[in-house]
Amino acid sequence: MSAETAPTVARWADQIRAAAADGTALRLVGGDSKAFYGPPLPADLPRLETREHGGIVAHEPTELVLTARAGTPLAEVEAALAACGQCLAFEPPHFGPDATVGGMVAAGLSGPARASVGAVRDFVLGVQLLNGRGEHLTFGGQVMKNVAGYDVSRLLAGSLGSLGVITEVSLKVLPVAPAEATLCFELAQDAALAQLARWRGHPLPLNASCWVLDDTGGAPRPLLFVRLRGAAAAVEAACTRMLADAPGERQDTAITAADWRACGEQTLPFFAQPPSPAHGLWRLSVAPTTPVLDLPGPTLVEWFGGLRWVWAPVDAGAALRQVAQAAGGHATLFRAPADAPLAAERFTPPAPALRTIQQRLQREFDPAGVFNPGRWGFGL
Repeated sequence: MSAETAPTVARWADQIRAAAADGTALRLVGGDSKAFYGPPLPADLPRLETREHGGIVAHEPTELVLTARAGTPLAEVEAALAACGQCLAFEPPHFGPDATVGGMVAAGLSGPARASVGAVRDFVLGVQLLNGRGEHLTFGGQVMKNVAGYDVSRLLAGSLGSLGVITEVSLKVLPVAPAEATLCFELAQDAALAQLARWRGHPLPLNASCWVLDDTGGAPRPLLFVRLRGAAAAVEAACTRMLADAPGERQDTAITAADWRACGEQTLPFFAQPPSPAHGLWRLSVAPTTPVLDLPGPTLVEWFGGLRWVWAPVDAGAALRQVAQAAGGHATLFRAPADAPLAAERFTPPAPALRTIQQRLQREFDPAGVFNPGRWGFGL
């Protein structure tokens, strides 16, 4: 911890210890762009704001590592990487202009490329955090082959602030791919899933996919978009082969770059047009080989079949979770409608053994229950 940032972290530690002593709780807040994700926290909880603790601590382009404080704007990190021809390959969504690095890790959400490059946790090399005792701890490091101790740094990815206040993160970064292309095919969902399964069985530089019913031109058209990234020769060869396998066309990369961004940020028309105010956006994570599912509303498919988005009422949750479980996955109420009951379960309840492990982890990191109580639901 540098002398410059020590006062901020020390003040947070005092705030945490005082909350623990008083038996109160704290709401951890970065850019607050993902507050919709998970059960809502009580509005009157005192806030611990992390945005004041920002700045890129170190960036070693030749080592493919960047370290930043938790409150650093995500856009600032991406701009610094782009200047060096590098990127966060997992394409974390911002969901707003104030997204932070700490919030990115705490939410653990990845974008369109997740199925081919990995998730947020796969790129977290090390973290510093304050636990529920106000202790400033360091886990992991700044190298890719760090095998000392438990991999707690990756455990924090997707923890939703339930284990501690992340103060600093070291991330693996990657060079921007030399070449990129997006292909578009008019295929029904079953044909698109079957074709994606065939392509996944070959050494093609597949990076992302998106299937959707496009009704922007009038009559709905089932469209499959596939993004390729890699060496120029590999991308060109893959385009030739895939367009021979199925009738389609190559898209303008300058245009599709914005479309892929809109897919990850959920600003595509599909995400902006719920069938009714009573519909929520559900996310079903399933095996990519899962066939077309019998879902109650409009659907968008990502991750080569592994991610199914569907608009459905909150009371469809039990049926959706049963469908997802039968396909080897789970269902999340990703965006709840405005009038959703507070008791509505956002996440699939864990199995009893896993729930016990999660509870024990939380007690170790946060024995007084200071951080984001109930952020998961079902007693976590």
